[in-house]
Amino acid sequence: MTRHFPLLFIALGLVALVLGSFIGLLISFTYLDATFLKEIIPFNQLRPLHTTTVVSWIVLGATGGVYYYLSQIKNITIYAPKLGFFHFILFALTGVAIYISLLSGRMGGREYLEYFPLLTIPILVGWILFGFNYFKSLFGKIKNRPVYLWMWGTGIVFMVYHLSEAHFWIFSDIRSDFIKDMGIQWKSYGSFFGSWNMLIYGTAIYLMSKIKKDENVARGKTVFFFYFLGLTNLMFGWAHHTYILPNADWIRYVAYVISMTEWIILIHIIYAWAKSLSKAQKKENSMAYRFLMASEFWVFVNLILALLMSIPALNYYMHGTHITVAHSMGTTIGINTCILLASVSYIVKIISGPLTSKTGYYGFILFNISLAVFWLSLVIGGVYKAVWMSNPENLSFSTLHSESTPIFWLFFLSGCALFIGITMISAPLLKRLYNHMKLSKEQSN
Repeated sequence: MTRHFPLLFIALGLVALVLGSFIGLLISFTYLDATFLKEIIPFNQLRPLHTTTVVSWIVLGATGGVYYYLSQIKNITIYAPKLGFFHFILFALTGVAIYISLLSGRMGGREYLEYFPLLTIPILVGWILFGFNYFKSLFGKIKNRPVYLWMWGTGIVFMVYHLSEAHFWIFSDIRSDFIKDMGIQWKSYGSFFGSWNMLIYGTAIYLMSKIKKDENVARGKTVFFFYFLGLTNLMFGWAHHTYILPNADWIRYVAYVISMTEWIILIHIIYAWAKSLSKAQKKENSMAYRFLMASEFWVFVNLILALLMSIPALNYYMHGTHITVAHSMGTTIGINTCILLASVSYIVKIISGPLTSKTGYYGFILFNISLAVFWLSLVIGGVYKAVWMSNPENLSFSTLHSESTPIFWLFFLSGCALFIGITMISAPLLKRLYNHMKLSKEQSN
């Protein structure tokens, strides 16, 4: 199984995607019935279970893809496959420990990293091993490197730094200063997300170059400009999350402009690539192509919402409402998940032939329709709450919650459909991955 460790990352990632969406479904029902699962898994444990599992899907899916594609590049072999397999085992065991931490209530971390803080150590070790294996594999092999190799390497390096930075709160001089503490926390989270975006967007460009069978897609001036823009966003774009802190105005304006332009350039790259493809190229990689085009749509939708949210006057009312959740869900599911599912579909096609499953195709349709309704229900709920907060004679919060019940039902039912769609997509992919690894094992014996 050592030589198939990239596929193990991907398979575990798909399991995390299905499980994370199911836990999210349970959370959505708590808005309809606050007592639901309260005695078994209270909301303060259920929510971090959901966010941690979904983040795990993104990290595992991106990591497995990078490892696999690295092994497919001419003149490159992975430096230490056994080290990569150990990386997988380390992440898998840490995942089990995190679940034990969250389910037992032994937490103590901050938002998105709420598990027992010491469990970050093996995660950091895994990223360091990943970086060592990655750079040793590339060392002296390619001179004129395509942009995706730069993006993957950058993402790994910054992930190590910002994951460490997210835990600076353990030092008393930072924890005792509220402004410094909040500034570092949200700065690290923004850059943390920017780091995995480097891995994911690099994967998107790799896929586009391979589907078109043209390495120039990954070597042009536009994609390298996009890389440096993404790097700038990783380093400075976080500031639009900290409007409530007393930052200098120029920091807010720079962050606002940078975070918007990155998505505009990504839309341009995907649109120009899609126009240049022949019908045969689209058909040959139909599922990967569909998911990449879906990601372009969700980039556009979330760009509009992000533009509105980044206006300070509107951000004042939107922040802390379901509009913020819509933005994060649209980004995590609509953009990141679509690109990663395109990646998994492409890899499965390579190892076991064209994807012909009708289940996956109908799942793709259900996924996008239900996500649109799901996203819209969150925006409507957020607007309703923002209006309530801005009214000096507003009703009690319990009345607001009661009057929002139809929105919560829409949220829950679309979440059910979204979970079904994700399962319909993931099941055939998992089956193909399992069959391939099983057959390879039998042939090696």
